[in-house]
Amino acid sequence: MKIYKIFLFSVLLLFNVPSFAADIYVSPNGKDTNDGTIDKPYKTVRIALRHARNLRRLDDKSIEGGISIHLLPGTHYLYEPLYVRPEDSGTTDSPTIIKGDNAVLSGGVTVSGWKKKGKYYVADSPSFNGNLIDFRQLYINGEKAVRARDVANFDDMSHILSLDKVNHIIYVPATKQIKALAASYRSKTILQQQPAEMVLHEMWCVANLRIKSIEVKGDSAGITFHQPESTIQFEHPWPCPMVNTKPFTTDDGRVLNLNSAFYLTNHISLLDTPGEWYHDVRNHKIYYYPKHGETIKEAVVPALETLVDVEGTLDRQVSNIRFENITFAHTTWMRPTTDGHVPLQAGMYLYEGYKLRPQTIRPDRNNKLDNQGFLGRPASAIEVSYASDINFDKCHFTQLGSTGLDYVEGTQRGIISNSRFTDIAGNGIVAGSFSPSSFETHLPYDPQDRRIICNGLIIANNLVSNVSTEDWGALGICCGYVSDFIIAHNEISEVSYSGINLGWGWTQSVNAMRGNEVYRNYIHHYARHMYDCAGIYTLSAQPKTFIAENVVEKIYTPVYAHDPHHWFYLYCDEGSSFITVRDNWTESEKFLRNANGPCNTWENNGPQVNDSVRQNAGIKANLDIKNLRKQIQTRKFKK
Repeated sequence: MKIYKIFLFSVLLLFNVPSFAADIYVSPNGKDTNDGTIDKPYKTVRIALRHARNLRRLDDKSIEGGISIHLLPGTHYLYEPLYVRPEDSGTTDSPTIIKGDNAVLSGGVTVSGWKKKGKYYVADSPSFNGNLIDFRQLYINGEKAVRARDVANFDDMSHILSLDKVNHIIYVPATKQIKALAASYRSKTILQQQPAEMVLHEMWCVANLRIKSIEVKGDSAGITFHQPESTIQFEHPWPCPMVNTKPFTTDDGRVLNLNSAFYLTNHISLLDTPGEWYHDVRNHKIYYYPKHGETIKEAVVPALETLVDVEGTLDRQVSNIRFENITFAHTTWMRPTTDGHVPLQAGMYLYEGYKLRPQTIRPDRNNKLDNQGFLGRPASAIEVSYASDINFDKCHFTQLGSTGLDYVEGTQRGIISNSRFTDIAGNGIVAGSFSPSSFETHLPYDPQDRRIICNGLIIANNLVSNVSTEDWGALGICCGYVSDFIIAHNEISEVSYSGINLGWGWTQSVNAMRGNEVYRNYIHHYARHMYDCAGIYTLSAQPKTFIAENVVEKIYTPVYAHDPHHWFYLYCDEGSSFITVRDNWTESEKFLRNANGPCNTWENNGPQVNDSVRQNAGIKANLDIKNLRKQIQTRKFKK
């Protein structure tokens, strides 16, 4: 017995596990050799989580009411994602809570040593974890700077002239900026730099195409692109660039060019406006053109693509973890730099896409099938897979290079509540499968093992604003193959495309989706850059799904939209079936039901809806989120 006690004491010392508390503290100024008390906090969340894991492994009495990991004030820089695994799971009665106190969990690195050279500030590229890095965002004094581009106002973008699909060439006007780029390519100085990029507006998406060559002939120029995006761009049928479109005259007499618009970015010759920056990767220099009177007090670039990775397995999930009052900041997503970015929809990128010839008719499609697509998924600051009851409350997701929060697959329940999603390059919140990467994305997805499907998530009382700032085809909240979801009382604004996407697959056949509720959301100031959009947009068959008592208003009118009339407040797109759309307030009855399947119900939608709907939509103080599902199920619209 004496030997056993000595052994147990040695184990406690080895793993730094004090048996007297279930409160663990982390400070940017701490040390991982400390004991995790408030007086001697750890430095990294990783070690704090290990401490919590060992408390559970040893069945310490202090965990009966749960474990709290406290992130003390300051910026907690990560050098790799925080990996949360099944061994870290809590229980219903004893959850693990990771909470902040004015704390930021950052994937960034600071840039110092700025020197004034002419009109620019210049600094050496920072190293991260021993390596030089590239990045697509720069934050100066807490604000996002503009990556050097040829237009300050997107209304001034040029428009393409024509396409050569066989030789993979886009012809554009030979503007001053195009000629300067062409001269750089001819002089081979581009070999010492990253390729410049064309960001091309395509109906409901933008493509990032890395420029390979530019040949100027008269008043036009032919541009070719690197692989793999060149082949994908010219082979995939939808969305496609608009060419040879007739000019459109607006009600106020303006004549609009409806050929696809584009802008150029990522070249030193484009660095001509205060507030812009450029990274010379080959020579390891960062250039920033300061605003009038501006000095650089702080500069941060993102280094990590993911901050937190919660992942279990189908048979052994991560469970009962809550993140509370934490700011998640400074992530990047580098695929557009390394491989280009050609999305199909909602920011999901194609790694292969083409037309079938001849077309074939299948019973699971509304139309003839000619669009083949195999998809990848952008990175996210927080990724949750094969987990249950993973909650985020009062968190702030900001200054992120792609998606904010993503429940990828195999998740059960969970609550995302009272949080803010701002200054995000891609989607704010993503959930559910958008077809596995090996599965043609237009086929109905209905796996035999239903545990793979994200089920029962509640997304409620969140502010989603100023997202999709770079990937204009992304959304505020984007859900694919999901079931029994509640998306309620959120406010969504300042999005480039649609507010909420619910569904995937373009099919009226039976699939994994059912029982979803989109309820009392307030969506406004949407479609900042893209059309073929709506405040709320659906795809495919979704039995027992309700869209009710939402408010949608105040759409933007971008002058470069491919079809100035093709926007809507509510939009049930291809295959949408078995959906009830009821009692939604909109400014007018501008709705679309495109190639829908059977058994949709539309009742009482438009400006005539009772004003109480407007009063009740959006974020509400003291919303009873835990009982929200029960409240919705007893609402009049479900009877």
